[in-house]
Amino acid sequence: MKKILNLIFIIFIFLLFKQKYNTIDIEVGFSPGNSAENIILNIINNSKKTIDIAAYSFTNKKIAMLLVKAHKKGIKIRVLVDKKSNIGKYTVVKYLKKHNIKVKLNNKYLIMHNKFIIIDNNSVETGSFNYTKNAVSKNAENIILIKNITNIVNIYTKEFNILWKESI
Repeated sequence: MKKILNLIFIIFIFLLFKQKYNTIDIEVGFSPGNSAENIILNIINNSKKTIDIAAYSFTNKKIAMLLVKAHKKGIKIRVLVDKKSNIGKYTVVKYLKKHNIKVKLNNKYLIMHNKFIIIDNNSVETGSFNYTKNAVSKNAENIILIKNITNIVNIYTKEFNILWKESI
């Protein structure tokens, strides 16, 4: 049922924007399994200029190591995480900071439960997928990657910038 609802949502997005945009590219991924994580790894690996990540929980070492690699290539990266969920020993926040990636902690809300990535001001990945090892192997989670829909990217960018400014 969940996959059917996701498919209906994707078709709705496609039909809504089909006439306004020439090329729309949408991908979906699920876990457990690697499809969600692989999409995320691919978009980070293929990024050219910027990566902004809003994450509730961030313990996925593969994603963190790929962010460091992207940072070393000159890609501007900002990571925003929920403060309470990222103070334990498994968080990758310290690792990212150690490698000079800009990281801010948000404690304005009971929980900062966003989970999205903005890539090169062109694509948005979002969904229930937490950037954790458990999200890959133990949880039932999903993502949707939306490319080439400028107004959606702009909405997510505006929200990210608001969260970034209010974080420490």
